[in-house]
Amino acid sequence: MEYKDYYKILGVARDASADEIKRAYRKLARKYHPDVSKEPDAETRFKEVNEANEVLKDPDKRAQYDALGSGWHAGDEFRPPPGSGGGRREYEFSPEEAARFSDFFASIFGGAGRGAGFGDVPPGARDRGFARRGADQTARLRISLEDAYHGSSRQLSLEMPEFDKDGRLQTRTRTLNVRIPAGVTEGQQIRLAGQGGPGMGGDNGDLYLEIELMPHPIYRSEGRNIHLRLPITPWEAALGATVPVPTLGGTVSLKIPPNSQSNQRLRLRGRGLPGKTPGDAFIELEIVNPPADADAARSAFEELSKHFAGFNPRARLGV
Repeated sequence: MEYKDYYKILGVARDASADEIKRAYRKLARKYHPDVSKEPDAETRFKEVNEANEVLKDPDKRAQYDALGSGWHAGDEFRPPPGSGGGRREYEFSPEEAARFSDFFASIFGGAGRGAGFGDVPPGARDRGFARRGADQTARLRISLEDAYHGSSRQLSLEMPEFDKDGRLQTRTRTLNVRIPAGVTEGQQIRLAGQGGPGMGGDNGDLYLEIELMPHPIYRSEGRNIHLRLPITPWEAALGATVPVPTLGGTVSLKIPPNSQSNQRLRLRGRGLPGKTPGDAFIELEIVNPPADADAARSAFEELSKHFAGFNPRARLGV
């Protein structure tokens, strides 16, 4: 592998201060950031600058790097000196972090580059600290309230990282069949063991699917409880009635008590999302007047007005 001169990459002297290293890194990171740079090799240079900064900003890593000596030049063929592994410190990085670093970096700091323990683990590698469990990952899963109530199955296609046979991190489309249990709620997580980030000689991480409930045209969820605004007529509110009400489990009959008012709330126990303790369905009444768009309808409202001439719905407002 080639030796990397991190000081040359950042354009600083070997005795540069921490502040000089920080300023040099910020300047080069802005210059070569792939989102803004016009340089043809911006992505490669950006990775080199980040790797150099990862080493030189950390006093311990910098000392370990400097211990290699100053006789090396960028591009020289590099082999770790015999016995260099003994006494050196190895660092832990997630697979995503490790993918940013070179084989040269891995040979110095152990288990962090593409060349060390990413694919087939060499004999004894686990004992030398190369075995790393993969990172847990989270993805959002949007489902309907009906799916949350009844449970369902879903086939997902996710872009997931994995290591190829040469130990390089790549992205592959993975298809997963997921069973959604009945009664899941907003924000609840479904754990898929071993479906997360790839391990470096260790087990894969887990994938957590976080439930997101899609907006519903008539229901609103709150935990396991379901809320519904129910339109009723003025006479149903005044006289009382038994009316049909839709729920996630089907239509049920609801008794409206006499003299009910708009925004009054009634409860249907156990008619929310299922669970060890099922949620309830809360029904909020909304009195809806029929249209007065014909002579007979207007006459009926006029008679009603005369009958309740003394009624003032704004009395509590003092007007």
